[in-house]
Amino acid sequence: MPKKPEQKNNPQKDNMDIPAKIFKSYDIRGIYPNEINKEIVVPVTKAIYKFLLNKTPKDPLSVVVGRDMRLSSPAIFEALTTTLVNLGAQVIDIGLVSTPTFYFAVFNGKYDSGIQITASHNPKEYNGLKIVRYSPQGLIKIGKGTGMEEIKNIVLEGMKIDGKPGGTIIKKEGVIIEEVKNALKIAGHPTIKPLKIVADTANAMAALYIEELFKHIPGELIKMNFELDGTFPAHPADPLEPENVADLQKRVIEEKADLGIATDGDGDRLFFINEKGETVPASHITALIARDLLKKHKGEKVIADIRYILTPKKIVEELGGTFVITKVGHAFITKKLHETGAIFAGESSAHYFFRETGNAESQLPIILIVLKTLSEEEKTLSQVIAEIKRSHESGETNFRVKNTPEVINAVKQEFSDGEISELDGVAITYDDWRLSLRSSNTEPLLRLNIEAEVDGIVKEKKQKVIELIKKHAVFEDLPN
Repeated sequence: MPKKPEQKNNPQKDNMDIPAKIFKSYDIRGIYPNEINKEIVVPVTKAIYKFLLNKTPKDPLSVVVGRDMRLSSPAIFEALTTTLVNLGAQVIDIGLVSTPTFYFAVFNGKYDSGIQITASHNPKEYNGLKIVRYSPQGLIKIGKGTGMEEIKNIVLEGMKIDGKPGGTIIKKEGVIIEEVKNALKIAGHPTIKPLKIVADTANAMAALYIEELFKHIPGELIKMNFELDGTFPAHPADPLEPENVADLQKRVIEEKADLGIATDGDGDRLFFINEKGETVPASHITALIARDLLKKHKGEKVIADIRYILTPKKIVEELGGTFVITKVGHAFITKKLHETGAIFAGESSAHYFFRETGNAESQLPIILIVLKTLSEEEKTLSQVIAEIKRSHESGETNFRVKNTPEVINAVKQEFSDGEISELDGVAITYDDWRLSLRSSNTEPLLRLNIEAEVDGIVKEKKQKVIELIKKHAVFEDLPN
């Protein structure tokens, strides 16, 4: 018999079972309508508002609400906003927007908080909620360690939360235009040549901000899968999977384009394809952006997650900046930006963050700085990256294992002569190579990443570590 999810039911309050597993490390997310639906959203919304009031003793709170194009988003939006109004909140409806646009709206408008209805890159049957609080130093994303446990407990304990009169809802339009203008400011209002760009937005939310951007800059935009469609008819909205960018890679070559852009379901991840049809590692884009920013902002801090650090670290230090390493995960990175005051952060899964946008993801300045670099240097993207590149990367290998702590310990023992970090799983560094082995925050996976100055070393060390993992792991299935 399959194990039932942990759940509690209080018939006097909600008269429903709410699965505890929808409360994730970064968001609230589940399959619609079995795990999350318009009925479940009501007590969840009450708990979120209760938590927000506890953190910001101001009544009523202003709450920005945005949503993606999933088929279930209108029903969830109706339940969520009606509940917020009944609780006395001031709701700002910003409509269909990407998650970066949502973050921009909250921070730029200095609203107290915000809730985005989205399930990011997950398949069409999923939906969820991303929650943020405003502070003058930057947005605070609500996840593990920043309030998700409190919200979960309020919901599962069936805490009674009374309504309050005076709630309102207003519609705010034009946020994407403001976001583009802010991105142009961050990028220094660059002079950009009329380049040819192919973009595949997977019928998802980045189509809106990319289309708006090209109303403000020169260039030919070739659109692939720009029509918003919550069924994802072309392919899944996860550009980390090679098969989901294969058509884009072919199109870039066919069109003789300068580059390609691939985005995920809610538009907070951004991958680049060079003119040869090759995917550019996100860590190399991090280095490119850091190089541009540090030329103007001397001595600033730049953050990257622990998976791949060699290229961005060397570029940052060569330019006199300070390099900071953080745990994997967008909520952890936003928190580290808040703590350090860093100007920029890049994650290996292609999330990019700016201090000027509240320490949250903002992909428009990334696109602009890349286009500006190609325009100013009169080089192809592959040529620019070749000059920046300081390391080779293995790509991520995932394992489904039942004994993750034992496997990590075995790797630590085998490579005990290296410099060991336990910031996130284990990372071990030698003079010419390093490895990162960690548990996923979102899936039951053990993830391996290896990088080195010489490509051959990557292959050699990867094989050695995989053999060691196989020797000590109790597999649920074979590694991918």
